[in-house]
Amino acid sequence: MIRIKLIFFLLLSLTLNYAYSESGSILSGQWIDLTHDFSIETIYWPTAEPFKTKTISEGITDKGYFYFARNFSAAEHGGTHIDAPIHFAEGKKTVDEITLNQLIGPAVVLDVSEKTKTNPDYQIEIEDFKNWEATNGIIPDNSIVLLNTGYAKYWPDRLKYMGTDKRGESAIKELHFPGLHPKAANWLAKNRNISAIGLDTPSIDYGQSKLFKAHVTLFRNNIPAFENVANLDKLPPKGSIVFALPMKIKGGSGAPLRIVALIPDDD
Repeated sequence: MIRIKLIFFLLLSLTLNYAYSESGSILSGQWIDLTHDFSIETIYWPTAEPFKTKTISEGITDKGYFYFARNFSAAEHGGTHIDAPIHFAEGKKTVDEITLNQLIGPAVVLDVSEKTKTNPDYQIEIEDFKNWEATNGIIPDNSIVLLNTGYAKYWPDRLKYMGTDKRGESAIKELHFPGLHPKAANWLAKNRNISAIGLDTPSIDYGQSKLFKAHVTLFRNNIPAFENVANLDKLPPKGSIVFALPMKIKGGSGAPLRIVALIPDDD
């Protein structure tokens, strides 16, 4: 526990040093927003409740000031969001139980976008990670692993992004998008000490998955997943720092996620 706290403190200190110059301005790094905004266009699973808003007040009040407020509702899983381990693993962490040191950390980005151009059902394999490591070195401990399939460019076109624009249970069989192969998920869980994983598609398992084995394997090891992540093509293979902060829903199986990355300037 002491070692984990020390690592987190050092990471936070390093981040602040990168982010702020001596004058106190954010000048020494580039911030990348990895979050799709939430609106009526936001993509949700075909069977999930979509994002909705209802205006409850907009205009000048009887006291003379302007006031604008809305209610919103949505499923826990949709848009840029986090899957907590409890989602597919009984007794594992809920959203509010995921510690900050799993949500803030150094990122590695694996780009398989060339492979998905001709295969929407591509599943990221162990070999893809080994090829990445051959160039970039072993995935460091406590990394946040991000998988760039190239699919963020289709957002919010449901047909191109998911393989279908239909809704309801009948649409499930028509889903086509890339994901993580269960064997690769198992390899990561057993051989690499990662904090979290994320990708730019609706699910960590590919669209045609029936058993969601990648989810199950990762979540049994308390590794949360970020889904529908944006702008991964703007990040380098390594060297950026990710901040992935979900709505802290007590007991939640998932939650909307605001995720950003800092690319520090070279010294």
